[in-house]
Amino acid sequence: MSNSPLTDWTVVVPVVALVALVFSWGRDLPPVAVALVALCLGGAVLAAVHHAEVVAHRVGEPFGSLVLAVAVTVIEVALIVTLMADGGDKTASLARDTVFAAVMITCNGIVGLSLLVGALRNRVAVFNAEGSGTALATVATLATLSLVLPTFTTSKPGPEFSTAQLAFAAVASLCLYGVFITVQTVRHRDYFLPVDSTADRHRAAGHPAPEDEGHAAPPTARAALTSLGLLLVALVAVVGNAKAVSPTIEAGVARAGLPHAVVGVIIALLVLAPETLAAVRAARLDRVQTSLNLAYGSAIASIGLTIPAIALASVWLSGPLLLGLGPVHMVLLALTVVVSVLTIAPGRATLLQGGVHLVLLAAYLFLAVSP
Repeated sequence: MSNSPLTDWTVVVPVVALVALVFSWGRDLPPVAVALVALCLGGAVLAAVHHAEVVAHRVGEPFGSLVLAVAVTVIEVALIVTLMADGGDKTASLARDTVFAAVMITCNGIVGLSLLVGALRNRVAVFNAEGSGTALATVATLATLSLVLPTFTTSKPGPEFSTAQLAFAAVASLCLYGVFITVQTVRHRDYFLPVDSTADRHRAAGHPAPEDEGHAAPPTARAALTSLGLLLVALVAVVGNAKAVSPTIEAGVARAGLPHAVVGVIIALLVLAPETLAAVRAARLDRVQTSLNLAYGSAIASIGLTIPAIALASVWLSGPLLLGLGPVHMVLLALTVVVSVLTIAPGRATLLQGGVHLVLLAAYLFLAVSP
């Protein structure tokens, strides 16, 4: 017999995680409490993926991917601004570190895992080159304007924008994000729909196509709205609990003698966990295009929403705002863009492309720990 909707784990876990957030916010937690909060965080990640899939099933692609990417990014931006407001000068580079971590995790980690899973299932992962290429071009432009140019501008010393330059970058980021959303959801929505490369072969052999595995009846509007609300609750719990355990993470990083930027990397990994799991599950169902929509959409939203928010917050935030990347990270970004272009252009990828992207992510993580 099925569980009551009110006692289903996907309903209970986000609520419990939110309660844990309320009781842990702003407190110094003992090790046992940190472990419990981390457990709630992991459960909230799994619940967020479930509710995102319910919403996506109701609204269809690419809107489903957009809902999760934007929801995660909006709350991530709130987390960054909160940490910067509380942290003083030591968080001057937090926005840069978090946004760049998000770009590397999405463009190499999520993309690499999705291609690997898709290729393991069907030997070749197939996707729409037009849509993915459009998204990649937007990521590359936003990353260069916001994270590379500040290193070379001369209006202010150091890797900083002047006030006018920051305002331009914020407006340009919002405009690019708005145009991309219009293209993705209205003008060229078909470019971002999953490509089914195996349905005909499976049906000809008398077997259901992989996509048929997930073709249950769409949820009702009420169920979708309930899942949307629980998705937001779960995401607030994910980001809030990540902030709650961040002092413990910071203390551990300091004791280990690691760079402070590692804290931003760890938090970005936690915050992007729902999208990573959702992308891998989509790839397992032969919907690699959905996985790429999640990956590149998250990267675009991370830059396109974070930079304007930070520009606005800088009006009352004290201290410098360091946005420019160093030489090592610029090399990694350039290599990621070049490799991504070669991966996306054919519209097909094998295990090798997935492996290359994962190696780039591993290089980024290793150099973050050992710069």
